[in-house]
Amino acid sequence: MSEWTLKEKSMGDLVVTVDGEKWTKAVNKAFNKIAKNVTIDGFRKGCAPKQLLEKRVRAEERYLQAIDDNANTWMREAMDEKNLVPISRPELDIRTMDGDHAELVFTFAVYPEVNVKDYKGLPYEVKFEEVTDEDVNKEIDTMRERYADEETVDGAAEEGNIVNIDYEGFKDGVAFDGGKAEGYNLTLGSHSFIPGFEDQLIGAKAGEEKELNLTFPEEYHAEDLAGKDVVFKVKVNEVRKKVLPEVDDDFVSDVSIKDVETVDDLKKFLHDRIENSRRQEAENAADNALMSKLTECVEADIPDVMVDDEVMGQIQQLQNQLSQYNMSLTSYLQMMGKKPEDLKEDLRADALNNIKARMALSKIAELENIEVTDEDVEKEFNNLAEQYGMKVEDVKNAVSADMLKMDVRNSKAYDFVKENAAK
Repeated sequence: MSEWTLKEKSMGDLVVTVDGEKWTKAVNKAFNKIAKNVTIDGFRKGCAPKQLLEKRVRAEERYLQAIDDNANTWMREAMDEKNLVPISRPELDIRTMDGDHAELVFTFAVYPEVNVKDYKGLPYEVKFEEVTDEDVNKEIDTMRERYADEETVDGAAEEGNIVNIDYEGFKDGVAFDGGKAEGYNLTLGSHSFIPGFEDQLIGAKAGEEKELNLTFPEEYHAEDLAGKDVVFKVKVNEVRKKVLPEVDDDFVSDVSIKDVETVDDLKKFLHDRIENSRRQEAENAADNALMSKLTECVEADIPDVMVDDEVMGQIQQLQNQLSQYNMSLTSYLQMMGKKPEDLKEDLRADALNNIKARMALSKIAELENIEVTDEDVEKEFNNLAEQYGMKVEDVKNAVSADMLKMDVRNSKAYDFVKENAAK
């Protein structure tokens, strides 16, 4: 006999009562199991008379052994009876046990009941700025910078010029670490150095030596220099300027873009590239906004264990990403000034939204009778193989077909939500 009681956060108690012949057989079998290992003086192990063994093996030992041997079986039978699928590890509490029966309580979380309201007609708008001639010309100017030549300036340095310098910094007359370099190429106006450094080199000529009186910013990363007055001794070795190429067909040829041969071709190519990039960014923003609205439509009592599992999955994903840069999670946390519990808390909100999104799409697929065919799954296997440069069979060995089918079903559900959005 079993009884299921659902509590908060989709946690529940499954009470299983075992009595009658079922309990008696389990206890007797447990007694025989224990008795085999009991030694009584004058008898071989497990071969003493039953009356003596019964005195030696306490009733509580038999009950506990019976429960230990059969609890999982009784639990699964009760779960099947109540159509329950746990999503957390069941915890067992023995409420009572005696010669007549045992009452066991299994506590675990189940997948929550999900309701998705008003998922049709959600706002979805893709907005991006039209591409102007100015946008295209800025891209061309950036390309010209990459293909620019340099020539020596016989005169004073101007903003935008490149000065080759030797420098050394002093605080209170003493050179400080990291404040010295030789043959350094600095573009004036690039704001690469602390405020005032580049400004005071405007007007300088090759061969000139200058002393720059400066103050490090209060928020400077080196505490011993933050907010401190310093002097930089600088020697200007050379002044150069960039010479940008003319925008003509020769320049287009140097850029070497497939099927782009003239200036007009280049402008059209850049116009289309900028437009496609803006449209993609706008579509991504619209998709994110739509999913955010969709998660607000979800009504579900989500158990903490689901959120915890999602957080751990995100942490594992972060570890995999960090490993590509030969960085450990511990080093990353130290660099960010965070503790492991801080990271978990940071990820918790996103984890909850991810769960709600999957719940919403799964429920919508159910409500709208969205089906996934074998052809759909095979197509997705092929897409993944192409995306990662793998053989289809290798992808099939690495990815569960059932999980992929679920992903495709959710994707179809999202397409349904987008098709039925208010645009």
